[in-house]
Amino acid sequence: MKATKTIPWWEPRMTGNELERVREVIEANYLNDGDVTTRFEREVASFLGAKHAVAVTSGTTAIFLALVAAGVRPGDEVVVPDLTFIATANAVTLAGATTVLADIDPKTLLLSPAAFEAAVTPRTRAVVPVHVSGRGADLAAIMRVAKAHGIAVIEDAAEAFGSRRGARNLGLFGAAGAFSFSPNKTITTGQGGVVATDDDAIAARLRALKDQGRPVKGTGGDDVHPEIGFNFKFTNLQAAVGLAQLGELSVRLDRQRRNYEIYARELAGCDGIVLPGFKLDDGELPLWTDVLAERRDDLDRYLGERGMGCRRFWFPIHTQAPYRKPDAAFPGAMRAAPRALWLPSAFTLTDDDVLAVSRAVRDFYRK
Repeated sequence: MKATKTIPWWEPRMTGNELERVREVIEANYLNDGDVTTRFEREVASFLGAKHAVAVTSGTTAIFLALVAAGVRPGDEVVVPDLTFIATANAVTLAGATTVLADIDPKTLLLSPAAFEAAVTPRTRAVVPVHVSGRGADLAAIMRVAKAHGIAVIEDAAEAFGSRRGARNLGLFGAAGAFSFSPNKTITTGQGGVVATDDDAIAARLRALKDQGRPVKGTGGDDVHPEIGFNFKFTNLQAAVGLAQLGELSVRLDRQRRNYEIYARELAGCDGIVLPGFKLDDGELPLWTDVLAERRDDLDRYLGERGMGCRRFWFPIHTQAPYRKPDAAFPGAMRAAPRALWLPSAFTLTDDDVLAVSRAVRDFYRK
């Protein structure tokens, strides 16, 4: 069977307004982190319902800076779920701390609160629950454990921009939440990220950390640098693109929800495949629709031959060379990872696209 149309797993899309906004920045002759970045931060904070949003160079640096701002230091330990993009663990390493991997719940693909609690030692300073595909981690249980041990919660909400738990956006339950604007997210600025927080002290620390230790923007000359900082500034050029993208946010989020709703309906009862699902009624919003599939690799190839792009889940972090650990400690991740797959989930899809993929999945398992 030859594909007559390509149905992408994901694709970024410009709105048509980016060029004009970027042109305004260029004509103003100030390309660095400035007033346009500040406006972007304010609009993101308003959307999230956060007191502060601090824009930085990537989702990875957002996690790193949030950890440091929350008090993580070299020699500390930070608990990270074993099944996530390796950037979560790398951000801990960048902070000079030790990554301690904890197993996941194979049904939800999220950090197991019991595994988190078992991983806590006297050196544990933070935990980074990851909201995979926009599905909220078990924050109530994780926060209980963290509070009992005096551990900071830094949410990796890179895949959860717009996803909520009740009336509150994911990323705002812990000390801070990290978001990503890479090309495979609902809005993109090429690269870039934001740390959202309601904590004034953390926000002030973030602004100094991202700008060479300066508490306020300086000249680059006779500035006062009361602490060590770095250069993770988010430029006006990136912010201009982001502001244009924010204008399309509600339409894109609605489409992502619609994609999942169709998949959930059409694949219900299909032997061989299970959707971990989303609590739509509670505000969860899928970035991507993920499934646990028998013969996953065969299904991926089958759909690919029909022009339907999928993406296989990450290898468990403990299997990667920098963080290698024995498999026996991570039965949940080892069971789920080889079966986990993202179906085509782009906000550019139509109902007919999602129905076509669903038919192909059912055909695969019938055969």
